[in-house]
Amino acid sequence: MSRILLQQQFDRTLEQLVQRYGCEKYRGYRLEAWLFEDEASRRAAESRLAKFGVKARLRSAYKPLVHAFQEEISLEGVASIHIRYPRLPELPQRFLLEAYPLAALVGDARLDWEAFDTPVLCYELIVTEHTGQQHTLKVEAPSRRYRDHIDTPQVSPCGLLRLISPAGDVTEAALLTDYEALFDAAMTCLSEHPWGDQQPCFEELNFSVTLPVADQPLAYGHEAISLHEALHEDLYFSCLEFFQQRAGLPVGDRTLKPGQIVPEIICAAGNPRLEISLRPLNTEEPVRPRVSLDLAPHAPDSRQITEYLDQFPGTRLKAHSRAGRPVIAVHHAGDDAAVIISAAQHANETSGIVGALRAARTLQQRGNSHFVLSPLENPDGYALQGRLVATQPSHMHHAARYTAFGNDLQNQSKGGHYEHAIREQAEAISGAQLHINLHGYPAHEWTRPLTGYVPRGFEMWTIPKGFFLILRHHGSWAVTGRKLLEELTLRLARVPGLVEFNRAQIQLFEIHAGKLEFPMINGFPCLITEDDHQLTPLMLITEYPDETIKGEAFIDAHNAQMETILAAYDIWQSLDKPQ
Repeated sequence: MSRILLQQQFDRTLEQLVQRYGCEKYRGYRLEAWLFEDEASRRAAESRLAKFGVKARLRSAYKPLVHAFQEEISLEGVASIHIRYPRLPELPQRFLLEAYPLAALVGDARLDWEAFDTPVLCYELIVTEHTGQQHTLKVEAPSRRYRDHIDTPQVSPCGLLRLISPAGDVTEAALLTDYEALFDAAMTCLSEHPWGDQQPCFEELNFSVTLPVADQPLAYGHEAISLHEALHEDLYFSCLEFFQQRAGLPVGDRTLKPGQIVPEIICAAGNPRLEISLRPLNTEEPVRPRVSLDLAPHAPDSRQITEYLDQFPGTRLKAHSRAGRPVIAVHHAGDDAAVIISAAQHANETSGIVGALRAARTLQQRGNSHFVLSPLENPDGYALQGRLVATQPSHMHHAARYTAFGNDLQNQSKGGHYEHAIREQAEAISGAQLHINLHGYPAHEWTRPLTGYVPRGFEMWTIPKGFFLILRHHGSWAVTGRKLLEELTLRLARVPGLVEFNRAQIQLFEIHAGKLEFPMINGFPCLITEDDHQLTPLMLITEYPDETIKGEAFIDAHNAQMETILAAYDIWQSLDKPQ
């Protein structure tokens, strides 16, 4: 039985501006405003105001520098652009990140950057033409300083209104936009509800939002300006942070079990609307088109995954999710050194599912192979991902990242009956000392504009940086883990196009995020950490920028995942291992 906590409609800020200033009283005025709207809607509103003699310029409060180059700054005849960006003491590169992916959007123009300290947050540009002529421009980045829902200081994009009379008098004021008001209403609703002390607090906490703004694709990779996606990310992670703080846990804690948090943001005409409701767990299984495994252009249907598993000989391992979905793995016994292969711990990272199935199919044809295949560790999250991509296929949907308890399955207590139990069974039956854990991360920029812009706790993941590897090891296994990475990256470097793919993404990453601090091994960023608490002595984690991709890009992703498994498996057979 669903229970509605809040239903609210918000007057569209764009319409309010037109209605208030589209009259004879303001004929001859100039109006400038920054708000959260797509370009087409802003231009249409400017035309309506122009009929009343009001010269309006309505700009985007979100990523203002990128929008300025898309809408106002011509690159014709431009040789170079020098950009000074504001430096915040607490996050020096924040405004450099907010300019991503500008370096890939300026064509042949040379671009260089300089940080500077300024009380007025803006970008300063020196544009040099091929003729040598220079122009100085300023692009404002309206922002507000405040303390957020967990009492942390923030500097976030915000609305701003500036009115200039025919006589030149200037009136300027903060503009609380519909986008900001909707988010504030959601967080206020959370804080005022009596949640009680039990975990989980709910089955599904649903944020149903309609916004009359369209996504705007950018001419680079998988990038787009998406206020819908940004709001999903802000609502989801802000909600997690609220419950973490309420439970006395540190921000980012992955053991918290609030329940399944589901922001569903869609585009619809009219005023923005928000409904917050408590719902029972969704046990329906979304239908996805069937795929040919080798050329799968997108994530497969869960029923098709089960069919593939049914074809593998071996012992079935089984656990279940909170919503009652089965978590299934297969133990294929043999004389080789055993390996655990898993995917979809974070269920919005889907290329590993296909890569795992493809690699296991190859391995099981070998006489002595020994592995456990667990291709869908988080079926509740995967069902939610399928539900969300049905309406927003190009978004990251981090709400599908964790289980229906709201926790990361890796942080579930040992000895339980839910998702983590399948790993415990896999380790017990196989004796595997290597776990290949397939992951992904956003294939385009990840932002939280209503809480400081950069995703809190995930700062290193905000923009793509190629296919990289994480190696976690027990204390005495460091040398073995390093040897595995060295040999593995040598083999992966032979995969056509993979090193070049890395090089291109890392180059753009370093322009907007600074030097990539991961060690590079044979063209692959690698992070090595000690972890004596994990089940196996070694865990190899892949990270391919796969969230949201499809078609050829998705095929490239699961090819890389498959090649990693096969290479790591073969290397593992001959590696010296601690006694």
